[in-house]
Amino acid sequence: MSSDFPRLLSPLELKSVTLRNRVVMGSMHTNLEDRDWHIDRLAAFFAERARGGVGLIVTGGYSPSREGWLWPFACAMLTEADAERHRVITTAVHEAGAKIALQIIHGGRDSNIPNNVAASAVTSPLVAFEPKALSEQGIESTIADHVRCAELAKSAGYDGIELMGGEGFLINQFLAPHTNIRTDGWGGSAANRRRFPVEIVKRTRAALGENFLIMFRMSLADFIEDGQTFEEIIALAKELEAAGVDIINTDIGWHESRVPTIVTSVPRAAFVGYTAKLKAHVTIPVCASNRINMPEVAEEILERGDADLISLARPLLADPEWVNKAAASRVDEINTCIACNQACLDHTFTRQTVSCLVNPRACHETLLQLLPTRHAKRVAVVGAGPAGLSAAIGMAERGHHVELFEAADKIGGQFDLARRIPGKEEFSESIRYFRRKLELTGVTVHLNAHTTAEQLAAGDWDEVVLATGVRPRVPDIPGIDHPMVLSYQELIREERPVGRRVAVVGAGGIGFDVSEFLTVAGNTAMKLEEWQAEWGVTEDEQARGQLTTPKPSPAIREVTLLQRKTGPFGTSLGKTTGWIHRATLDAKGVEQIGGVNYERIDDRGLHISFGPNREGLRVIDVDNVIVCAGQESVRDLKDQLETLGVRVHLIGGADEAGELDAKRAIEQGTRLAAEI
Repeated sequence: MSSDFPRLLSPLELKSVTLRNRVVMGSMHTNLEDRDWHIDRLAAFFAERARGGVGLIVTGGYSPSREGWLWPFACAMLTEADAERHRVITTAVHEAGAKIALQIIHGGRDSNIPNNVAASAVTSPLVAFEPKALSEQGIESTIADHVRCAELAKSAGYDGIELMGGEGFLINQFLAPHTNIRTDGWGGSAANRRRFPVEIVKRTRAALGENFLIMFRMSLADFIEDGQTFEEIIALAKELEAAGVDIINTDIGWHESRVPTIVTSVPRAAFVGYTAKLKAHVTIPVCASNRINMPEVAEEILERGDADLISLARPLLADPEWVNKAAASRVDEINTCIACNQACLDHTFTRQTVSCLVNPRACHETLLQLLPTRHAKRVAVVGAGPAGLSAAIGMAERGHHVELFEAADKIGGQFDLARRIPGKEEFSESIRYFRRKLELTGVTVHLNAHTTAEQLAAGDWDEVVLATGVRPRVPDIPGIDHPMVLSYQELIREERPVGRRVAVVGAGGIGFDVSEFLTVAGNTAMKLEEWQAEWGVTEDEQARGQLTTPKPSPAIREVTLLQRKTGPFGTSLGKTTGWIHRATLDAKGVEQIGGVNYERIDDRGLHISFGPNREGLRVIDVDNVIVCAGQESVRDLKDQLETLGVRVHLIGGADEAGELDAKRAIEQGTRLAAEI
């Protein structure tokens, strides 16, 4: 055991269940749960994390009834046949030394099915169907469904269950006045609203005995109007403990909340204060969650006594060996979750198989393997951005002899730009990880290396990989070479000064990042108190939903964001993060103008017009114009090398520019490494 993290790695006794450490793999829906033929892949996914050292794994959520499906034919645990299929999962996890619990989730009004039911007939903004309010008989049947699901989980070999009582799903809907407007014994007073989850726990404990683990995923901050007060949350926790809950796990926010909870701009461990306050009122273990991605942060939480366990979900997508690396004092080798959501939550909500931007093997363990090569090759990789780095490291891990050539004086490519954007500081962790992996795998790195086709051809390489990335596209606007014009790269690298009034040309992902960059002072991570004020978050125990009036800091510049397209801004942004960027620009007062023609740039500023007839001529009086008009692939070497008879592999931005897509780049690099 590492002396660096003695609390994190210490065991925990829970009745008949002993956890080997304090790390819980939190529930994630991977979209492998929904189809029986994916269960072997799901077992491999869990087993790899169990071998990586996790103490307790919680599965993605399984419905206890067809009424609780999150969408038609979503995963459920309804029959003995379902339970029997799950034995491949529980066996694999137990053989690797970990414990595993099945999460039970009933979607309630968030079930996107026509026969959905809820505490009250209050429609969710997330689905197309109005729910039917459960009758008292329906409530009794739903409680029985939960108990039956728990019994099936036990017969499947699970060590326990986790009841999903947060994120605005059915149990949470009973608890919050926002969604429970009943006037019978299951609504009205806070005590009545608590009856539903407490009855589920009591009856599950009675049915399954004392030696079966019951966890409760509990909303400690609803972040919705007319949510629970913290006093009500404390009262619920006490009743749950008395009813037989063994662990309270932290849940923060509903899917419809106006407060971001798990994106990279949220400060690390931002919600541990709620966990610490709750822990003071119960004697059972409490688990901290959300934006805890490195062992030192987890250890500090445990050392302060703010929690007894640490829940990691996406960090274990990023690195299944997270616990083992912490235990072996190899923290610098951890592939850190950067909370980008691009391959995890964005995939979940578009029904794609979940993976991870920085680890494309996640949920593809049986399909994407970096096995030792039988024939070591000499490989040249040109470009040390995300694509080139992932390819070089993957090939070196397999046993190839790899040399990496980078024209800049440092590795990172577009990640080196991203880390400078406010709220994206976590990208520095990825660069640190890549740098360490280059050392460990023995890749020879050449910086400031402007490699020519002739030099590569003369190198007698078995394979040449071009990961030369992109360059900013220069639009055909009269005056584009005016001194007031900067590329987004020049701005982000702070190569030239920028005035108070700025126009941003192009409203894709880079345009939004640049606009945020321009409106804040410096590029250091926001302190927790500043972030709470920005989004209207409070720890006042009387505040419903833990919300208060947002007080965003004023923008330091006047920014105008423009796009040629008509219609809403930010439609190409991530499904689960786009709304945050749009809300941020609104809070900073960024003017957004669509449907424009760029007429010219001169000393007066940026001249624009509107529509095909170029009407409504207007001059935007600015000090600077920042160009974010897309990118072009840098692939000059490709044709030259092919002319010289060299076989070339194109990956990343060199293959396809588009929006800067690190997810695609890293996956391409990893898949190429697996194939060569």
